[in-house]
Amino acid sequence: MSVTLVTGAAGFIARRVIELLTAEGHQVVGIDNLNDSYDVRLKHWRLEQLRRLPGFTFLQEDICRTSLFTEIARDYPQIDSVIHLAARAGVRQAVEHPEMYLQTNANGTLNILEHCRKNNIKKLVMASTSSIYGANPPLPTSEDDDSSHPLQIYAASKKAAEVMAFTYHHLFNLDVTIFRFFTVYGPAGRPDMVMFRFAQWVAEGKPVTITGDGSQMRGFTYLDDVARGVILGLKPLGYEIINLGGHETISIIQLLTKIEARLDRKAVINYIDKHPADVDANWANVEKARRLLGWEPRVSLDEGITNLVDWYMQNRSWACQVLTP
Repeated sequence: MSVTLVTGAAGFIARRVIELLTAEGHQVVGIDNLNDSYDVRLKHWRLEQLRRLPGFTFLQEDICRTSLFTEIARDYPQIDSVIHLAARAGVRQAVEHPEMYLQTNANGTLNILEHCRKNNIKKLVMASTSSIYGANPPLPTSEDDDSSHPLQIYAASKKAAEVMAFTYHHLFNLDVTIFRFFTVYGPAGRPDMVMFRFAQWVAEGKPVTITGDGSQMRGFTYLDDVARGVILGLKPLGYEIINLGGHETISIIQLLTKIEARLDRKAVINYIDKHPADVDANWANVEKARRLLGWEPRVSLDEGITNLVDWYMQNRSWACQVLTP
């Protein structure tokens, strides 16, 4: 079976990707530096699940350390593909710490590209973001719509990574599949994302903060659907940018109502001004994913929200303490 290098292994999406890969009998070498960009308790919980899996090897390392890849090439010469999911993620934090985002998302990606080139690794799958489409994209948004006006360094650094990947495809024939994710959610998700925050805040009786009036729309995408798509992207495609997004859109205030219903609790809402780095709506056109990968989102929003809330309540003893900035 294949041996895949997965970066950002203790991350939200990577954890599920690794579970699916190892379940199919593949070997995975995972890298993560376990940084504190958000509460590390979530990263350690995910990693604890992964350590139980046969065929999984973990390296606590930073993709920005260039010499790391010389060591990986020496110790794991059998690696034949890379799934690059490591990133500094999050729209608002990028405004405060732009240098961290550029270092990890651009320079770290360059290290991955060089590793593929030097070691004759033919396939790279990497994560990008729907934030790349900027303020007012057409809805639903297709891969051909404008992505040259990102609103913050997070999206700009992801655009840089996409462009560098194309260069390596052009010069060195590296087969690259880039996925632009649309608002991924699910169990053990990032605590700076709205789903985790709402579940915790409502369950614990904390005030729920909503930016703007709550009418902003999101096309939420369930974790398992995204992970399946990422693995499908390992097939030879040349160079492709592909949206992975949910098939149901909902406003933030409607989302809160659904979480209130699952927990049988009412929220106390605190409205604050809209953040300038936020977009009003996202909604993916996924025709390209259907055509090239045979991918369809399967998990309904109601099912996915229920799964997330159930996970939270099962892990409430520690999840209630997770910081939700």
